[in-house]
Amino acid sequence: MSTEIQQETETADEQTPEQIREEVAADLSEKRREQIKEDLNSAEKTIQLEVFRYDPEIEGKEEPRFDSFKVPYHRGMTVLDALIYARDKYDSSLTFRHSCRQAVCGSDALFVNGQQRLGCKTQMGELEHPVRIEPLPHQDVVKDLVVDMEHFYDQMEAVEPFFDPDDLPDGELEEQRQTPENREKVKLSTRCIWCGACMSSCNIAAGDNEYLGPAAINKAYRFAMDEREGSDRKQERLRIIEQEHGVWRCQTQFSCTEVCPKDIPLTEHIQALKRESIKNNLKFW
Repeated sequence: MSTEIQQETETADEQTPEQIREEVAADLSEKRREQIKEDLNSAEKTIQLEVFRYDPEIEGKEEPRFDSFKVPYHRGMTVLDALIYARDKYDSSLTFRHSCRQAVCGSDALFVNGQQRLGCKTQMGELEHPVRIEPLPHQDVVKDLVVDMEHFYDQMEAVEPFFDPDDLPDGELEEQRQTPENREKVKLSTRCIWCGACMSSCNIAAGDNEYLGPAAINKAYRFAMDEREGSDRKQERLRIIEQEHGVWRCQTQFSCTEVCPKDIPLTEHIQALKRESIKNNLKFW
């Protein structure tokens, strides 16, 4: 008896750390499979996900492909919920961005069933199945569903999105007042959450890398149309947006407006800035 125990101990001692980790991983994988099976069996219905996969740093995963995941559906489930389930239960290497889960941070913009959408706002029950999930088009893919947003942020910064009033209030604690009418005029433009969905949907932005894009032009509208904006700053801002790759590149396709998750009338704002630019350059003498 003691000899058997000693032999078992020696065998365990001979295991390498890698072997131990493999055994633990195998055990966890088995538990995970059982949990997934239980979840799928207890669900009223299941949904098939077809998820874009790409990882340039891992051998064998450099070529883009689609992986299938079957997830248990529950009422109120969003695309983001389904992705989180697939990541946590099937493949922990599945990569995508998300943060607030309340359609505020804009980090989980995806291409779902052929349209730009926010993962946390899109209900699985409203989509045709299987649900095909891809990264935003016209953006460089970093890994799986994550795209490089640096160019988008550069375009947003190009319109200098900050106030520069001519005069500040006299009192140290006095606020810069705005009429209710002017607030209503710019209110919708302030809803932008920098998700990049509009830029991804824009055919002009896809073919012209220097085009400011609907999100940046909307940001310019937000400040240019604010009555608290300084007159000199407004002139500078109009010069930025009326350049060759500014508002005049827009072809009024309304694709940006259609995909905006915050219902901002982006195309209308671009047209308003076109009119403002013309008026600014009219001279009567």
